[in-house]
Amino acid sequence: MSEVKIRDDRAAGRLEAVGDGEVVGHIQYFVLESPERALVPVHTIVEPAHEGRGIAGSLARELYGIARGEGVPVAPLCPYVAKWAERHPEEAPAAGPELLRAAKDWLVAHPEGF
Repeated sequence: MSEVKIRDDRAAGRLEAVGDGEVVGHIQYFVLESPERALVPVHTIVEPAHEGRGIAGSLARELYGIARGEGVPVAPLCPYVAKWAERHPEEAPAAGPELLRAAKDWLVAHPEGF
């Protein structure tokens, strides 16, 4: 398989890892607007045939990079992204409890698509 490229499909709320023209993994996320703008990853999925190649970690790293570029925090509800952030605090600043609570409340109120 060739190199995996990552693309942000903001309209679909998906950060996608693409290899050989097919999506091999993605992070499903939404943009929280209140109490502050934040990126909120909900699920990380890597296709079984592509597991163990660092794709999920690359997606998490890219999501934090996008957030940094936009000047917004990440409020990880996805267990994988939360664990990745704990292991990479220099790249993944922790979100405050109020922001995480707001993200969870938003998700409960808008479960469609997740």
